[in-house]
Amino acid sequence: MLLRFCPQCGARLQPTFKFCPSCGEKLPVEPDEGGGSPPSGGEQQSHTRDHIAATSSALIGSPLRASPRTPAARRTLSGGRTSLSLLKRRASGSEGMEVDSSPAPSLSSLPQTPPKRQRTQKQASPKMESPKATPTSSTQSPPSVKGRKGARPAALEPLQEGAELLDQTGKRWMLVKLLRQCDGEVTYGARPAGAVSSCSDWKHILRLGAKQGPMFTEQNFLQRAAKPASVEKWVKHQKMDFLGIPSCVGFGLHDTYRFLVFPDMGQTLQSILDEVGGSLREAAVLQLSCRIVRVCEFVHENEYVHADICAENIYVSTNTHTQVFLAGFGRAFRFSPGGRHVDYKESSRTLHHGNHDFISLDVHKGAAPSRRSDLQSLGYCLLSWLTGSLPWSSTHPPTTMTKEKERYLTDVPGLLSCCFGKRTVPGVLQLYLSQVMALDYTDKPNYTQLRAELTEELEKMGGTLQEPLYV
Repeated sequence: MLLRFCPQCGARLQPTFKFCPSCGEKLPVEPDEGGGSPPSGGEQQSHTRDHIAATSSALIGSPLRASPRTPAARRTLSGGRTSLSLLKRRASGSEGMEVDSSPAPSLSSLPQTPPKRQRTQKQASPKMESPKATPTSSTQSPPSVKGRKGARPAALEPLQEGAELLDQTGKRWMLVKLLRQCDGEVTYGARPAGAVSSCSDWKHILRLGAKQGPMFTEQNFLQRAAKPASVEKWVKHQKMDFLGIPSCVGFGLHDTYRFLVFPDMGQTLQSILDEVGGSLREAAVLQLSCRIVRVCEFVHENEYVHADICAENIYVSTNTHTQVFLAGFGRAFRFSPGGRHVDYKESSRTLHHGNHDFISLDVHKGAAPSRRSDLQSLGYCLLSWLTGSLPWSSTHPPTTMTKEKERYLTDVPGLLSCCFGKRTVPGVLQLYLSQVMALDYTDKPNYTQLRAELTEELEKMGGTLQEPLYV
């Protein structure tokens, strides 16, 4: 049986077709179709070779490129039954080629009339439109959420002082004074609404943030791992008189905000540093380190890490300076759910998430923070509180800071030399940094040993943990 190919799209045809079933183009009429006797076998073979060569020339030549149906032709050539490359091979090897006399594919799935050809064109039209889309097209899909994970939170619009917020127990809290505002969070002095007191008197702080964000993470941590009863039980078991975990006395939603209420914890350590010129006495740094290590141990034993230890998240009681709180659990992470430590995997979380000066190398690389992350961050804080500087600066790109921290991870003497210069380096600080920088990702730190070394050095200087902070 004589086979033909469409000169426009190359689809396989039967002699009775007057229209191409793929592109709908009207087929040219050959001279011998009007009548005459059928060609002999040799003439038929020669005719077939000539026709295939002519068809290949028509496909390769300019008429295909100039055809108004070029998009449909390209689509058919890429996914049709006969590809352009196959036709080229057939044309080049036409000499000595035998005609394929096998039956053609069934016509039941192929349209044979112009009305069905119109349906084929309608089905193909959506596919023809897709290549027209460009990166600047109005139909471009928005960037994925993953691409925006590292973006800084939008600044919140503060509420008016005097506004009242209703917590989930039905208690109302009045905003008395705006204390601090930063990206993503606003802090107020607050008091129970209706309380008989001076209009400027407040004994609680109310922290306001976005409904879905760090404030939600902190609320989840406080309700799951730091309930007042759990803290009190830990204090009794460890024979302590105090543990610096904030006690949340109220929480709730207000419009698009989430809020948490705490008893007044004093002033932030950062505000104290600003008042005294950016650095503290060695005895004060030792007092702080002992108390923060205590809090870290409690948090870690409850399967969480803080993941953002810095002076802004540490509070010191205003009146006595004897109580130190570690707050700001908005980036707390459950590193060991059900007692199984998470695996180390870089780029599994947002890179450089937190205060760039103090976050650990693991957090810089996008790995989930672990117990060593908290203690290494505390080590960077101790260096900064003592010397007022670090080898890197927040003005540097995060990638530069990552390289610096990676370099000093195995060179603690070099890190201390860079920070202290010609001043004497406290031996206990070098010992602390050497131990926490050597921890593996899943290692459990020896909290007892760390506290004992820090406390021993403090006592050598004549200080104690029971005395006010030496600021």
